[in-house]
Amino acid sequence: MSRYIVRMPGPRFTLDRSSPVPLYFQVAEQFEHAILSGEIAPGERIDNEIALAKDLGLSRPTMRQAIQVLVDKGMLVRKRGVGTQVVHGKIRRSVELTSLFDDLSAAGQKPRTEVLAVGKVAAEEDVAHELQLSIGDDVWSLERLRFVGKQPLAVMHNFIPLDVVDLDAVDLETVGLYAHMRTSGILMRVARQRIGARGAGAEEAALLGEKKGSPLLTMQRTAYDNAGRAVEYGRHAYRPDLYAFELTLVDR
Repeated sequence: MSRYIVRMPGPRFTLDRSSPVPLYFQVAEQFEHAILSGEIAPGERIDNEIALAKDLGLSRPTMRQAIQVLVDKGMLVRKRGVGTQVVHGKIRRSVELTSLFDDLSAAGQKPRTEVLAVGKVAAEEDVAHELQLSIGDDVWSLERLRFVGKQPLAVMHNFIPLDVVDLDAVDLETVGLYAHMRTSGILMRVARQRIGARGAGAEEAALLGEKKGSPLLTMQRTAYDNAGRAVEYGRHAYRPDLYAFELTLVDR
């Protein structure tokens, strides 16, 4: 397999020329990771297309296409007389088995959490079904409001079987739920996830600073441990102006 590695004053880029993933997309994806991780800061200028193409051993059209991907995503902006600069864009979350807290932290953001409610409740039909329990069984119910900077980003509602973790024993305003579960020895291996959209209800609209009925992105996820046991069921709603789910699709 042929790889081309270039080291620049900032991030390092690795191009796999034998991959079915186009070179422009590989460059764009690595630039995006560097921006989200803080290696390239907002407001920082990047080299022009000619210099970048030369450093990476690419043609100028390929480099231009890579930069255009990030311009279209709102992560770079071209300014006459200034060049190409990094700007703040949406938080884009890869669809992987990670938590929002993990993803924001890894991207160099500073997530803040407000716990709205935590306690034991009787599982209703949908919760019992997802967690493989009987209707009426007690489960942990955890409701949180997640911020990025000063902006409210997501309303999250999680349900967890009582024998998985003790939520009374952790400060969930400073520790992520998945981080606490990992510390407690819970190894989550697979999840079933559904992504959708709906209008905001009155309560969540107020929490997120939106109008009632405004569109929200939604995600429902049931996570299983390495023994196949359902250990967490979540129902979350996100502001679409600040958040997006992202998948990479490759033609094999």
